[in-house]
Amino acid sequence: MPADPPPTPLAAIGRRRFLLTAWPWRSAGYLASSVPMAFTAGLPMAMLGMPWLLALSADADFGERAFLAALGALLIGGLGPLLTMPLARLESHRLRLVDDRPVRAGHRPLSSPGVRTWLRTRYREPVTWRELGYFLLMISVVPLAYAALLSMLAFLAACLASPLILLGGDGPMALGPAKVGTTADALPFAISASVLLPAVPYLLALSAGAHGALARALLRRGSGERLQAELVEVARSRARLVDAFEAERRRIERDLHDGAQQRLLDLTMRLGLVHLDLPPGSPAADGVADAHQQAKRLMEELRELIRGIHPRVLTDRGLSAALRELADRSPLDVTVEAELPARPPVHVESTAYFAATEALTNAAKHSEADRARVAARWDGDVLTVEIADDGVGGADPGRGTGLTGMADRVAVIDGRLLVSSPAGGPTVVRVELPCSLNDHSPG
Repeated sequence: MPADPPPTPLAAIGRRRFLLTAWPWRSAGYLASSVPMAFTAGLPMAMLGMPWLLALSADADFGERAFLAALGALLIGGLGPLLTMPLARLESHRLRLVDDRPVRAGHRPLSSPGVRTWLRTRYREPVTWRELGYFLLMISVVPLAYAALLSMLAFLAACLASPLILLGGDGPMALGPAKVGTTADALPFAISASVLLPAVPYLLALSAGAHGALARALLRRGSGERLQAELVEVARSRARLVDAFEAERRRIERDLHDGAQQRLLDLTMRLGLVHLDLPPGSPAADGVADAHQQAKRLMEELRELIRGIHPRVLTDRGLSAALRELADRSPLDVTVEAELPARPPVHVESTAYFAATEALTNAAKHSEADRARVAARWDGDVLTVEIADDGVGGADPGRGTGLTGMADRVAVIDGRLLVSSPAGGPTVVRVELPCSLNDHSPG
């Protein structure tokens, strides 16, 4: 099975047929194209850094130099990313010359359109400042390295050409620290350069590969940033699923309330009217009366089912009214303290309501409680719902699915569930849900 082709010149440089591959030419092209790229970035960056040059050259006191240095840092830090971000995209495409591996976009997608969102997001991303650092290296350190490489190549070229140059008697000429005046003197330099000539492609590949590795390290998104972006996307996806789930619950509740419940109510009324028309005590009257009672019981069960799916009062009047209706239907003596300044988001309202429903149901079934208290308040972008009862305590999530399901539901929207239930009571269930209140009032 043939080996996979090397993705970079650094990986290919140890292969036997390296000189027959395209890597030496690609490396040369990358190095040559770095010159206009450095000039493109260097000219505007030099203009932004002009205060630094003035601080170094001007006849100024310490205070003026400090001011110029701070001004230069402010200009490069504030305006530099606006220049380097588009250049970084171009550099990522140019990187394909020496790196066949895909380069993922360093910047994450915007959460919403707008200039303010763009600036806030981009200036907070580490990759933005790595891009700026890369181009600062590109116009400062990289030219020095390229100058050294070009000097070595120029020296080899001079050594190779020196016998021909001196053949016409144009000597002496300098070859590094040495001076040669005749063709015979230059011949050893030419032979040595000829021996070293096959090493030039390796030198080009090594230089281009090192530059490409630096570019890839600074311009691509790091593993930690990728993980963070994936977690953000997971959180957004989870929020979308929660919203879709709540919308579906409301649709089912509406369909049952406006469809099945209304038809069942009509059937119950018709059975009642038919029962009135039949002779009392007749078998038909008894059968219709029994069907009428079953229809009424089915109506009550359907109403309870609709409340369990999504109570209409929660949709129409909000959390405060829904908690009070819940207290009225509870077998316990429940007091409600819920005065919210506005309505929470729909998914938060729903989670808070069903957490209170589960807690009161548990208190009525398992804690032998007589009284309970439900308090809902909003403080510092957190909606807190606290349910306390005077029962025997001992609530344990490990002994049932009620508290566990409540905790899972609360965790879906990044909330917290806290339970205090010592033996002998009382039991306090506290739900904390992060949210910001909407502008509309619960009514």
